[in-house]
Order: sequence, then structure tokens, then C-alpha cells
Amino acid sequence: MDKQQISKILAETATLLELKDENPFKIRAYQNAARALESSTLNLSDNPGIEKLVQIKGIGKKIAEQILQMIQGNQFELYQQLKQDIPPGLVEMLKIPTLGPRKIKYLYHSLGIESISELELACNNNTIAALPNFGSKTQQNILKGIETVKKFRGNFLYAEVIDEAAKLLDELNRHPQVIRASMAGSLRRKKEVVKDIDLVASSTSPAEVMDFFISFAAQKDIIARGETKSSITLKSGINADLRIVEDYQYPYALHHFTGSREHNTAMRSRSKKLGIKMNEYGLFEQDKLIECSSEEDLFKVFSMSYIPPELRENLGEIEAAKNGILPRLIQESDIRGLFHIHTSFSDGNIGIDQVCKFLKDRGMQYAGISDHSQTAAYAHGVKEKDVEKYLSHLQQIEKEFEDFSIFKGIESDILPDGNLDYSSHILAGFDFVIAAIHSSFNMDEQAMTNRVIKAIENPHTTILAHPTGRILLAREPYKLDIIRVINAAAAHGVAIEINANPHRLDLDWRLVKYARDKKVKIFISPDAHHLAGLEDYKYGINTARKGWLTSSDVANTMNRKEMKKYLKSMKGRK
Repeated sequence: MDKQQISKILAETATLLELKDENPFKIRAYQNAARALESSTLNLSDNPGIEKLVQIKGIGKKIAEQILQMIQGNQFELYQQLKQDIPPGLVEMLKIPTLGPRKIKYLYHSLGIESISELELACNNNTIAALPNFGSKTQQNILKGIETVKKFRGNFLYAEVIDEAAKLLDELNRHPQVIRASMAGSLRRKKEVVKDIDLVASSTSPAEVMDFFISFAAQKDIIARGETKSSITLKSGINADLRIVEDYQYPYALHHFTGSREHNTAMRSRSKKLGIKMNEYGLFEQDKLIECSSEEDLFKVFSMSYIPPELRENLGEIEAAKNGILPRLIQESDIRGLFHIHTSFSDGNIGIDQVCKFLKDRGMQYAGISDHSQTAAYAHGVKEKDVEKYLSHLQQIEKEFEDFSIFKGIESDILPDGNLDYSSHILAGFDFVIAAIHSSFNMDEQAMTNRVIKAIENPHTTILAHPTGRILLAREPYKLDIIRVINAAAAHGVAIEINANPHRLDLDWRLVKYARDKKVKIFISPDAHHLAGLEDYKYGINTARKGWLTSSDVANTMNRKEMKKYLKSMKGRK
């Protein structure tokens, strides 16, 4: 097991203990251990001993022994026992917003409710509203939450799936009878949410490859086994499909099973106009195959430049490819520094020096540190009286790093009236200010839009963070006229971030394209709270590419000198 898998099991153990009404200190120990392990730099593939594990702050000897068992491939007995003792439906009920372990436990013991279906029936029968400490409003919120869960059931975050898909693909490519293989579908297009893993391969011995595929160690169930297509369910719960074709058919199949339905329909429409038949098996002119050895060759048949997989959504990419005006999409290597980073000054668990070393070791030139502001008491936000100490500390750490800059910022809460939560004098002392909403999500559309626009109009605002407030597969965007917001950002020269946390990826890529057309600068920001979270910027790159962004559209592709100049110009605007 890798670090992420073990951290997830520890976190789930804490949740199961909570549902079982175990000792709060025991619950907290597993929660702390899960966070500590995930954010540590320890490489579990080196098979560390107990001594190294207990050196991680937050991991005690007993949990370290349990972690070591999992590293060595043994079962974590407490976790397995808890899974047997607690109905799985209770865990699924935790996905319902506003419904925590305490209430779920109460519903289970008082009414015997152990699934979302039973809970929905109880709500519809008005049973929940009559319970102590629930009421009709809580019942209404639970029903609303159930609808959200049902809507997103069977969906997975890209970040939850990509590593597992990469392992499957690696195993396929190592098989001696596989000629070529690739991911396809929404995963190859780097959609933020996917339903399954699509793989395409070519082989002269498809039966042998199929037998290999359905016997993967990661598989839990075999859904279907065919000569050219097989489907399995992995232990993680996601389905994986493999299609095998002859090698001459591979480029056509890969294109067909990668593009969105809309993209493929538009491509077939274009092929008909040229008298060409197009399907997953080839391009045919009067029933004669037009030979293509790659996807690049396929696009050349249509006199198009190559369309990157991320753009195959039928949002103008076909016309742009035909006219030779597709942009050179941003790449990971274009990023010169990261903004929106939380440290131990607020709710992060990383030191500023750790951030700087981490980024400098990866060839980056600066870090934009932005701890939470004073209104975010839950996140230990920086009080106004401590701002000077905070800025002084950042300045002191910067002196320890040669050829590396720390830009001193804050993530300032947008209050319900649209004001930021520091005085103008305090805000003026930061190199940059990230404005963000963290409360009062239920305002009506006009009030919320006016609130955000007022924050954009504030002369101290540099960047608008996670602008729609969505949490993928958990919380819908708040009511907001996002087009008005983007237009306001364009008018006032305020940048908007792509929050690269894989649970957010906000701004959405469809809106990123609109912001690009309005000349709004975009920051790709990890919203990191621990070292591993800094790597999340890569998911933001995916969103930026889907939104047609080039390196010049993204602010943090600027070098250190250019960024200093840019931030200075932002502070000088009226």
C-alpha cells in the first residue's frame, strides 16, 4: 500500500470509530495520524521501521505498528472489524451535507435507519422533523443533501482515479502481447470528475491480453469478458473497461474512445462533407481504408492540426484546428511559483521554510504565502494585532533563501456586505490579497453577486479565490452570476484563480475559457495546507489546458522579477 491509501484507511478508521461512539481521544489520534502521514515526506517504499514512523509528529507507537503492518501487506485488523460491525450505509450517509456522525448514530439507534434510502423514506414520512434537535428545517436540508448524493453517485474525482489508471496502463504496456496502449475517455480528456477508466490497446493476441486484464490484482469483480471488450470493477469501486483492436485500427479507436460525444459527432459530420466514413475502426473513402499510423495522421486527413485530448469537447477546437489557430497549451514546466499557500501561521501544517525549500528544489522561483485572515477563527486566522509579526516572520525566512522570493499575502474573507475583513491600512501592508468567501453561502444570486463584485472593486484585492465555492461531488456552487463576476474582474484588473485542490478545481474549465476571452489573468493555485498539497497545482494545469490557456494567460508563469513588477502594479491601481 502507498502513503495515500494508508492515510485514507486511517481516516476511515477514525470515522468508523466515531460512528461506533468510541473514545474521542482515540478518534482524534487516528485523524491526526492520517493527516500527519499524508503530509509527511516519508517514502513508504523504503520500508521504514517503527522508529522513523514515530518521528512523524502526530503518529504514536501503536498506530505506527498498524501502519507498518499495512506497509508489509498485512490486514489492519481494527479497520476490518469496524467495517464488519458498522452497516456500510451509515458511512455513505456521511456524504450528506450537514449530517455528521453524531446525528447518523442517533438515527441508527433510535429509528434503526442504516441507509440513505431508509433515511429518505423517513424524511418523506415527516418522521425526522418530529425528532428532538432535528425539526422541519433540518429534515428539509437532509432531503436536499440526499438529492446531491444521488446526483453524484457513481462519480469519482480525477485525482482519486488517475494513479490507479496509470498503474493499470503500466501493467498493460509491459505485457509482451500488447503493441500499444493508452488511457481514453474522460480520464484522457482530464475531466475533473469521471465515471470509469477507459483503456484502449492493440494486440495480435487479444484473448491472452483479456485474460491478463481480468486477472489484475486490483480487480474485485468481473463484469464482462469478451474478445474485444472486457469490464472489471476495481477494489476502489470504479469500473475499468479495456477495448482491444488490431494495431492498424488503434489510432481510429483511440480517437473515437477519447473524444466527447459532441466532439465525435462534429468530427463525423465533417467527415461526411468530405465523403469519408468515420468510425472506431477507421476512415474509409469508398470503402477503402485511409491509412493513419497515429492520431496526428488522422487529423491531417481533415487538414487539421493535432487537437490535444483535453480540448476534444466541441467548444470550437475543430474550427481552430482547421484554421491552424489552436493555442499552445500551458504545461507544468511553465509554472515559476505558487500562490495560495497556508502555513502553521493559520490552519496549515507546514513551515514557511519547508514551502520555500520544496518549491526551490523543483526549480520554482517564488512562493505566495497567504494564511487565513482574522474572520476565519476556525482556521486560526491571523489577528490584526499579529499581522506585523506575521509579515516580519515571512521577511526573515526569505533571507535564508538565495534567488527565491516570498510574496507576503493574506487570504482575506469577503464579509456578507462585500467588505474585506481588515482595514485598508492593514491590507495595504501585504504584497497581495486573495479575496475569498468562507461563510454565508445561502445568499440569493443578486446579493451574492453584488457581494463578490464589491470585493473585486476593493483596490487591495489582487486575486479572487475559488470563485463559485463548489466542492466537487459534495457541494453545488453558491447562487452567483459568474459571468457578471468575471466581467467585473476584467474591468478592474483583478485576477481569478483556478483553485487546483482536486475537490474544487474552481474556476470551472468552461468558465476559464470565457475568462481567457475577457483577458482576465489566471493564477493556478494549490490552496495547499501541507507539503503534498503543493503538488495539486498539476490538477490546476489540467483545468487550465481544458480552458484553452497558454502560459501567457497564467500569471504564475512569470519569472520572479516579472511577478514583483506585476504585484507592484496591482497595488498601485485605483
